[in-house]
Amino acid sequence: MTTDNRPAPPFGRALCAMITPFTEAGALDLDGAQRLADRLVSGGCDGLVLSGTTGESPTTTDAEKAALITAVREAVGDRASLLAGVGTADTRHTVELALAAEKAGADGLLVVAPYYSKPPQEALEAHFRQVADGCGLPVALYDIPGRTGTRIEPDTMVRLAGHPRIVAVKDCAYDLLGTQKVLSRTGLAYYAGCDEQILALYAVGAAGYVSTVANAVPDRLRAVLDAFDAGDTGRAALLQRRALPLIELMMAAGLPGTVTAKALLGALGLPAGPVRAPLRPAGRETVDGLLRAYGTLVADGGQSQV
Repeated sequence: MTTDNRPAPPFGRALCAMITPFTEAGALDLDGAQRLADRLVSGGCDGLVLSGTTGESPTTTDAEKAALITAVREAVGDRASLLAGVGTADTRHTVELALAAEKAGADGLLVVAPYYSKPPQEALEAHFRQVADGCGLPVALYDIPGRTGTRIEPDTMVRLAGHPRIVAVKDCAYDLLGTQKVLSRTGLAYYAGCDEQILALYAVGAAGYVSTVANAVPDRLRAVLDAFDAGDTGRAALLQRRALPLIELMMAAGLPGTVTAKALLGALGLPAGPVRAPLRPAGRETVDGLLRAYGTLVADGGQSQV
């Protein structure tokens, strides 16, 4: 077994950034959400992130966000932690969503840096502190400057780590040096938010991952962490590489992960439904490619030995 001093993962190791299923008419599909959540947890997910980027949070209402938490909690019970995406461009609104998530049964909050207004670091820090002070749930900071336009700088992370309810980071900053600096100076639990970095960040001390690709293959990604924890780092690397074709098609082929995840799940007959505008569905060629990569990955007989 591998041993190190990484913090205990506050929300588990293997988390899925779950899509939000809709009906064909575009309404919230709570039954589908419950069935998908049960499948993901049964497949190895320790936790689910609801209403994140993959969950189409910009296009769901506050009431839909709360209803989704309540429904998924009913489906998974205490088998998995639930993180609610509550980040908005408005601090006051974010606090309101945090309180609603707490009431609906969430275990923690995922709070993205405010987008569009591009607050400086001092204002950014104040925003996160106000949200963390505003309710009783633990907070995971969501650092994804490619979408928000604002980086949560490592020094800001270090200062925020002193807050008793700021406990984790979903890392989509693509800054391995910065991540290691924060890991070395704080007890924050880092979660890889980019599927191609799952093993790389775990190897330097991350707590686990928040994965979009896990919507389709939760067991295959969990196996990477399990192999590493068992001390079989070579197998962990092999399993990460085997997942790469599907990861690339879902996350780096020019379409948002929400679009590709829903396309693949729908093609597999799993709860998904359409995306909401302004997103548009994937084309037939994309769906066929996703199915081929998925089929190759799940047909790998060696996986069953993990």
